[in-house]
Amino acid sequence: MALTVHNYLTRSREEFKPVREGYVQIYVCGPTIYDHAHIGHAKAYISFDTIVRYFRYLGYRVRYVQNITDVGHLLDTGEDRIMKGVRRDHVEPMELVETYMRSYFEDMDTLNVGRPNISPRPSCHITEQIELAQQLLEKGHAYEAHGSVYFDVASWPEYGKLSGRRVEEQEEGARVAVNPEKHHPADFAVWKKAEPDHILRWPSPWGWGYPGWHIECSVMATKYLGQPFDIHGGGLENIFPHNECEVAQIEAATGEQFCNYWLLNNMVTVDGVKMGKSLGNAIPLKELFKRHSPVTVRFFVLSSHYRSPTDFGEEALEAAARGLERLTGAVGQVRERLRDGRDGAVDPEWAIKREEYKAQFKEAMDDDFNTPRAIAVLFDLSRQVNTLLNSGQSVSRGTLEAIDGVYETLGGDVLGLRFEGQVVGGVSQAGSDLMDGLVRMLIDVRQEARKAREWAKADAIRNRLAEMGIALEDGPEGSRWRVSR
Repeated sequence: MALTVHNYLTRSREEFKPVREGYVQIYVCGPTIYDHAHIGHAKAYISFDTIVRYFRYLGYRVRYVQNITDVGHLLDTGEDRIMKGVRRDHVEPMELVETYMRSYFEDMDTLNVGRPNISPRPSCHITEQIELAQQLLEKGHAYEAHGSVYFDVASWPEYGKLSGRRVEEQEEGARVAVNPEKHHPADFAVWKKAEPDHILRWPSPWGWGYPGWHIECSVMATKYLGQPFDIHGGGLENIFPHNECEVAQIEAATGEQFCNYWLLNNMVTVDGVKMGKSLGNAIPLKELFKRHSPVTVRFFVLSSHYRSPTDFGEEALEAAARGLERLTGAVGQVRERLRDGRDGAVDPEWAIKREEYKAQFKEAMDDDFNTPRAIAVLFDLSRQVNTLLNSGQSVSRGTLEAIDGVYETLGGDVLGLRFEGQVVGGVSQAGSDLMDGLVRMLIDVRQEARKAREWAKADAIRNRLAEMGIALEDGPEGSRWRVSR
């Protein structure tokens, strides 16, 4: 089965065919860094990180570009988001940018989101943005008005081909404040005039100013990926006006297609309500990490399809934690057995099963990166593993290594779920050996009590361990333990 994706440009499912064989070029709209990252960022960048990981798993060489917006992201009022953050925090613009950019990457690292190959910033590409504005003016697709440059949507009949929105739908004052400088209310800023007190400004042929929001992505995507490139990613909520304007200005200027596939992740809600800073429900990731482990957050995001809405809530995250525990528990049992497993090659039956699970996983991911189905494959594997390990039969080291390899490659390398240190479910590597030793000592004490028929003492040890979240499982080969919460 070939990899198929839902292309928002054509509104259809298509087989993915790269521009260059064996090489994938992907651009994803990055954050505007005027505050700490929130759960919406987790949804977007975990989703595209997993897509990038899967391409690399398939053997593609990937160039992943994700911008960092540090100027020009204009609100409907015309206010730059960076300047809004500057006034809030009483700092210099680049001080604000550096602070929250570091915070953003710190949170992404915590979620095991790989760094992009290139993270360009629009403030470092002002020259290229001015050049694109000049091209649009020369070709009659833009006009200058009092030091600002606007894209003339009436000059480009294909405006709306990505979002499906028609120019006629944009009525005066319907979305933004009436701007007498514009020829049409749907016209958008390519370059904005800066007032004398505006800190973020650069000299241009039209006077001091700064770039509009949409032009940065058009410029930086094509600078580093060429035109057309393979995939443009982002949030579905930005398909209009941001993505639509990206397409219009670069294709009007160059006469070439911008990119071949548009992959857009769906929105985030919080307890059923659309997430937004204005609503006060945009939960910062740093706060979320105080209540839930980062790997639980990642697992939760991947448990729904990237094109489906994701509803964050405490109960949903707790349910995700329980589901993740089932996987890490199975991984922990396999790795515990590996400590003293008997030598031997992989069992022929499990050699076949390994390839079957890999094929099922690939089939799921080839279906527009269907991570919920891919996770279901890992759950099916875990059920088989638990049956095998609880059967009482001796399992060869080769078989255990084969099973562990499936978890590590599919769950770890592709889905980005961290299994290292999960010797017995959820315990960090640093403390796992010490914890294992202490629990084993208590298991030995309990076993001695049982031999001496001191049932009350044996039950007391089990109960105290259970209170601490450690479950004992008695079997033919002795007692084993796992973290139960």
